[in-house]
Amino acid sequence: MTPSELVALASSVDLAVLAITDHDTIDGLAEAMAAADGTGVEVWTGVEISADVPTTEVHILGYFVDRADSELMDVLGRLREGRIDRARGIVKRLAELGVRISYERVLELAATGAVGRPHIAQAMLEAGYVSEFREAFDRYLGRNGPAYVERYKLSPVEAVELIRRAGGLAVLAHPGYIGAETGPVSARYTEFLPELLEAGLGGIEAYYPGFAPEFVREIVAVAEQHSLIATGGTDFHSFATSRAMLGEIDVPSSTIEAMRAWRDGRQLRR
Repeated sequence: MTPSELVALASSVDLAVLAITDHDTIDGLAEAMAAADGTGVEVWTGVEISADVPTTEVHILGYFVDRADSELMDVLGRLREGRIDRARGIVKRLAELGVRISYERVLELAATGAVGRPHIAQAMLEAGYVSEFREAFDRYLGRNGPAYVERYKLSPVEAVELIRRAGGLAVLAHPGYIGAETGPVSARYTEFLPELLEAGLGGIEAYYPGFAPEFVREIVAVAEQHSLIATGGTDFHSFATSRAMLGEIDVPSSTIEAMRAWRDGRQLRR
């Protein structure tokens, strides 16, 4: 969806706060903020940085980042360039496997955003090579799939440090799906949490689609133990690919208050 469409959807479901956290880009923020004027939807600046650890990815959310920060802009630009090179490589590998899709169509699906594997999966779905979106990842595009191609990435610590230098609140995204993106929640986040805390991690995502109540309680307890903000959201990408509808996850008002306090410099949780 375009940023304007997303804001309109947020308004239609009476969402009070919307954080735009696109992968490796903040280009949609200006449009979203303009679209939100007069709607009652408060738009927060943000980004989601794809980082890398052995055998899997770790996503770090950055709330309230400075959109004018030159280092952040430079690194995000390199990350997007890496996405473009990776997309070309994946399309080439798919062709070698007999799955012939148009690279130009992949770029059209990405529009002005950062191109990623979901756009390739959508092109495969349109061309009839898979019957559903997830099949594209399970058979071809997943980390261990025959068409997977590596790209330029930061380490999770580097992502946290980058966000902090850009004035943002660094949050570990969906910890229960790290290393288990298509299966049950896992505890792998505990392997690298200490180094993220040392780097300046400020929050961890607790209220998230698919998290069982006991896992939510676990993450909230971890947040309290380390003076982190227990954040949440739907991680809404689109109607076809998201685990939950925008606004479907109940995020406590205390979370919003703590994040606003952090933004305003009071930092009540730290």
